[in-house]
Amino acid sequence: MTQDSTPSDPERSSERDSSSGSSLHRQAVVTVVLLSLFAVQPAAAQTNAVCSADNLPSMIEGFFQLTTALGIVGLAIVWQADSLIEMFTLNPEQKKGLKRHKRSAMKSAVVLVVLGPLYTVAGSMMGLPLAQCVDLVPW
Repeated sequence: MTQDSTPSDPERSSERDSSSGSSLHRQAVVTVVLLSLFAVQPAAAQTNAVCSADNLPSMIEGFFQLTTALGIVGLAIVWQADSLIEMFTLNPEQKKGLKRHKRSAMKSAVVLVVLGPLYTVAGSMMGLPLAQCVDLVPW
């Protein structure tokens, strides 16, 4: 009798663990849903807090334009430095690494330039409050 119960004990304990894990998961989901219903309501009511501030939208736009300009200048510096290092590199593996670095820098710059207009267009379509009063197009 004890031998029969011994192999099933780990199975039962794993079933208990999985059932307690699913109940914990369910409680977490219910808690998140309740918090989102009651705690987000006051935050959603403040949709015009950023837009109603005096200089905040222009400060956000200026910060975005400054960071975009710094990102483009950083891309130019990295690109030129990698090209200079590539001229003095003889090892093909190092040249491949430099080309990979230049490509990743270019991808980052493209994301940086595209992200602002994309947020402006998508945010206004989705009705996001920040997109209604802040223009994140860097030019």
